[in-house]
Amino acid sequence: MTQDVSEQAKAIVRRNTEEVQGGGNWALFDTLFSDDFYDHTPQPGMARDKANVLGLYKRLRVAFPDFRPEIHWQRADGDVVTTFKTYHGTHLGEFLGVPATGRKISFETVDAMRVVDGKIADHWGVANLYSVLQQLGVIATPGVR
Repeated sequence: MTQDVSEQAKAIVRRNTEEVQGGGNWALFDTLFSDDFYDHTPQPGMARDKANVLGLYKRLRVAFPDFRPEIHWQRADGDVVTTFKTYHGTHLGEFLGVPATGRKISFETVDAMRVVDGKIADHWGVANLYSVLQQLGVIATPGVR
């Protein structure tokens, strides 16, 4: 039974990563996320609810119109799915206060999502945004001039 729950949860999280984040399928977002979704690690100054996550996904696709996730692996423990992935894109809109640079970027993310009754209910995550700021030229990369 746990294996079935884990496999179903992984499939839901994968659809969010590939079809919503990667494909901009905003109608699917509403289907995949619980109305009482709670983000345990929101971006600074942002709300922890479902609407805020959708806003973040949309902002990412404006900043990086070719935004593409690459899932390296997923592991599930019951209804909690941990995913390690790299996001790729071309910086063509404002992101983290940085105007478009036209640079190609990539950054790693690890997140955990809890799936309840077929919907994503909780999120915990860490993204390497320091690396993004280095790639955009905002922060110097040690040893690079």
